[in-house]
Amino acid sequence: MRNYDLGFISDADLYENVKRTIEAYRRHINLKEFNENIVDPIKLTFDAKVYGKTLRQSIEDECLRQIDKSNANRIGYFHQNIFKYARNGWIVPRQGFDVENPGLHIFAELKNKHNTMNSASSQKTYMKMQSKLLEDDQAVCYLVEVIAKKSQDTTWSMTLDKRKCSHNKIRRISMDKFYTLVFGVPDAFYNLCRILPDVIDDVLTEHPGLALSNTVFDELVEEHADVLAALYRLAFSTYDGFIIRR
Repeated sequence: MRNYDLGFISDADLYENVKRTIEAYRRHINLKEFNENIVDPIKLTFDAKVYGKTLRQSIEDECLRQIDKSNANRIGYFHQNIFKYARNGWIVPRQGFDVENPGLHIFAELKNKHNTMNSASSQKTYMKMQSKLLEDDQAVCYLVEVIAKKSQDTTWSMTLDKRKCSHNKIRRISMDKFYTLVFGVPDAFYNLCRILPDVIDDVLTEHPGLALSNTVFDELVEEHADVLAALYRLAFSTYDGFIIRR
């Protein structure tokens, strides 16, 4: 492990958070798992031809697409749990808000992207924050967006029961501003993003067992002389012309 020298988080804590995130990642797919979600062989054929990819590349891209569906929550783990290393009263509770500092009366919910919450989810989160203000009149509640439309720390306005609501202590904040609030270091989020590829490389170098294992194409080749035809038969096994008669 090299020196990352971020200052606001120790090298060991940053490494550990990245390692735990990778450990939580889905990193394995085989033919049986691949077949659990029937692949569209027509789209795969178009992708291979239009984008000038080999059949292997197209199949591996589909494997990664399937795997990626499982990993969104794992990235949420990374974003949430890094704040427990801030110490100074910052916690990641099992219940309540995603990130809290009871001593500072700060309570935060984290969302990966500004457009990932539907109306019902937004209203539920806002009402949760309203309830916290009633419970603690010193509280400040934040909706933290990792990927916001812009860098901001602003009052979050919401329409509830056709009525416009806003409160200066219910706020919408981008991740860069929240890092500054938590760690007290300007550009802390930028510096983390800058060093992150090196940390991931270090974890994967020291723990090679955490790398991706994808055996789908090799298993297809072992079982079928014509891999693409096999994918068509898998998707259309009962269709006229595709049925294998013995």
